[in-house]
Parts: sequence; structure tokens; C-alpha cells
Amino acid sequence: MDLLTTLVDKGLRRESPTREEALAVLATSDDDLLDVVAAAGKVRRRWFGRRVKLNYLVNLKSGLCPEDCSYCSQRLGSKAEILKYTWLKPEEASEAAAAGVAGGAKRVCIVASGRGPTDRDVDRVSQTIAAIKEQNEGVEVCACLGLLSEGQAARLRAAGADAYNHNLNTSEATYGDITTTHTYADRVDTVHQAQAAGLSACSGLIAGMGESDADLVDVVFALRELDPDSVPVNFLIPFEGTPLAKEWNLTPQRALRILAMVRFVCPDVEVRLAGGREVHLRSLQPLALHLANSIFLGDYLTSEGQAGKDDLAMIADAGFEVEGTDTTTLPEHRADALAGGGCGGHGGGGCGPCGDGDGAAEAVAGDGARADADASAAGEARTDLVAVRRRGAGTELPPNA
Repeated sequence: MDLLTTLVDKGLRRESPTREEALAVLATSDDDLLDVVAAAGKVRRRWFGRRVKLNYLVNLKSGLCPEDCSYCSQRLGSKAEILKYTWLKPEEASEAAAAGVAGGAKRVCIVASGRGPTDRDVDRVSQTIAAIKEQNEGVEVCACLGLLSEGQAARLRAAGADAYNHNLNTSEATYGDITTTHTYADRVDTVHQAQAAGLSACSGLIAGMGESDADLVDVVFALRELDPDSVPVNFLIPFEGTPLAKEWNLTPQRALRILAMVRFVCPDVEVRLAGGREVHLRSLQPLALHLANSIFLGDYLTSEGQAGKDDLAMIADAGFEVEGTDTTTLPEHRADALAGGGCGGHGGGGCGPCGDGDGAAEAVAGDGARADADASAAGEARTDLVAVRRRGAGTELPPNA
């Protein structure tokens, strides 16, 4: 396909595709799917080889969030029967993180539900970061605490945080349909604050919430402009008890096309296969490793994931290797820019005025209408694969790592 040849050439040069080209990737047929994966895989291998970075989530505070994000099982008014608990002590969080590091995780993502941290919360998280780093030499720590106030990003950076996650989740045009208690602009501002403080920015999306192809392309192009170092791609887990409980809109094939589109638009960025991969990609998860160079190991915030040992076996069987702590994840040009206080490097894109907290959470989930083939996804929904987390942080049971 001429389209794929063009997209590969652009990706190898770190050039952006056009919106029309990105939309065309989402519109490709199932017959062309393996060609799409192979093409995006060339771009992935150019910048990240066959390495897979492992990340591990620790839910510091679960449930009882005052925000009304429709996709989230921790939202205000959620009837989802998830674990609910207040802040883990630093030593408890460090113990939970150690399980992920022992399983091969290079980055620990510490997440807390809520609109955003108070200054006291930042003090508490700073102690947790110190405890994790003291016990786990060389591990990266990414904080995900919601909307940041002035100066909080700098305090987290001084405490030893390496990165900050705050997802855009969906397009600006449709954001108000998903959340009303804060704005899309609030999220963009928090990512800018993290970048300005020298933190590696992590910001991504949730697919499967009823959005159009145009919405998906809009949010991914917005992410390219924002220029985070890592982009988690979540697929909605429609939890019972949330407003999006009936939104089963994804097939494994569509999930792969979405990942391929993200890779073409963000060729040299750490693309992370995040929440919902087990539910929506299912047996096609190994193919997704040709598109994403990073995954979450084990469980998520409020849902259970694939067994950690199965993740490791999948990576090995697919011919990939787990990235070690002695390896720099980002390509040299991005790593150098981050070390120098910049944020990324898409030539003309930039990261705006440089100078959720759900971090993959439970979602960590056609122009105007989807393609007919994808519209039938509801008939193929695997609701039995949605499992509420009952182990790990906040419980007496060992974590899955």
C-alpha cells in the first residue's frame, strides 16, 4: 500500500503524517491489518529495537474520588465494587513496588485518586518516593496524582520523581461529554507544569468510549503537539456501576489499528500498551508488541491484569526482550533533550510553553460513526474478562507481578 510506504518513510524521519493519513490507518480493512502492523513495526524497531519496557502500578489511594470522569470506577457516584482505602504508608507502597521490580519492572507508577494533591499529600508522596528509591536501586518513579498546583511539580522532582502522568484521554471537542468537574485545558496545564519542572511527561488516551475516528486522531495529534516522552494507550474497561458500562466498542483488530496510528503519529515516543489490553486485544496481545515498546506488568489500579509470568512469557515468545535498568528507553535525541531540561524532540512540534490522575487506571480504558465491522463489537464483548482487583496494594494478598 502506498499509504504504508509513506507512513514508514515519515516515521523513520520523525515526521508527522497528515490527519488524512492517520484517519486512513483507522479505516484500513481487516485484510490489510497484518500489513499495517508490519509497517508500524518498522518504525517501532527503528527507535526502540525489540526492547519492551515494563512498568508497574501501585494504587496509593483507591476510590472515593470527587471527580466525575465517566470511564473511571473510582469516580464520584461510582457503584463499581472496587477496593476503597486511604493512603498507603510509604513502607507499604515500597513493598508493593518491590514486587513489580522483582518481576522486571523498570518504572513504578504511583497513583492516587482525587482531583489533585494538597501540599500535605505532596509531602506524603515525597516520602513514598524516597522509600521506593531507597529499596529499589535504579528504578524510575512516575507520579500520577491528578491536577497539579503551582510549585508542586518542582517539589515532586526535588523528591526524586522522574516522571509525571496526566492523560488527555479524549479529544478536546468531546472532553465535556466525558468529564464535567474539570476541563481539557486543566489537563494540558498540568502536563506543561510537569515539563517545566524537568519531569518526563507521560500523557495518553483512552479508546473505546464511543469516540469517532476523528476524535482519536485529534487527541493523538494533540499529544504529539504536547510532546510527552511516553504515551499510554488505554482501552476502556466498561466497569459495571459506571456511566460507560455498556460501551463495548472495540475489537482486537480495531485496537491494533489504533496502536498503529499512535505509533505513526508519535514515532520516537515510548508508546505504552496500558489498561484494557487483556480485555480487548486478548490473544492478539503479542502483535501489539510490534507497535508498543512498553507495557504495564500485572494488575492495574482497580482491575486485575494478565499474570506477570504470562506477560514475561508473551514477550519472550514474541521474540522481544525486557529492557534492563542499564538501558536508556528513549532514543538519544529525546534523552538528550530531556537531560538538558527540554521536553522531547519533534522538530516542528515542540511542547508548547515549556521552560489523572488515572495513569492507566481502570481503562487505563468511524468519522461520525465507526466502520461497520467495528460496530458489531458489542456482539463479541468479553465481559467475563473484567475482573476487579482483589489482591496487592490495599489487601492482605500478594500482588500480581
